[in-house]
Amino acid sequence: MAHRGVTLAPATVEDTIEKNISTVSERLGIQTRSAWRYFDAAALADRLAQSQSSYEESSSEKGVGQAPMPPIDNPELALVLAGVPDSLAQTGGDLYAVIINVAVNAWMAGHIHGEDGCTGCDGSRGPAGHDWEARMRTITELQPDITKWFDRDVWTRAVNDAGYTVARR
Repeated sequence: MAHRGVTLAPATVEDTIEKNISTVSERLGIQTRSAWRYFDAAALADRLAQSQSSYEESSSEKGVGQAPMPPIDNPELALVLAGVPDSLAQTGGDLYAVIINVAVNAWMAGHIHGEDGCTGCDGSRGPAGHDWEARMRTITELQPDITKWFDRDVWTRAVNDAGYTVARR
């Protein structure tokens, strides 16, 4: 896929292969293991690359599929990053719970940031509203050491200090 200029998650490719093999097996009335004779990895890679390319070209959004990134000094992002080592310790290393916590916090932060332009949020904010700039000022006034959490080594040390390590198998 990389040679074709496309990066897809391994699970996406795996699901596509599994679906194709199952379809061939069902249509031909053969066992799944026999359907592998009809599998052409290069052709599948070409189809996936073409599909991704077509999607990107037809999209009206520039950078489709890319999450918007906040500025590197975003105080709320720093707090979300800083919460990971504590969350690991509090959950006993339950990585799923940590990821859910980070995802929910990031989702809420992103929504609050975009609410000023969200017509669906008009009238649902209550009398105080959600002023993203005020939120950033409040977090900054708490004076967290924002920049340290954007240093991979500092973050990794904090995770290790919580008694955990992240290792690839």
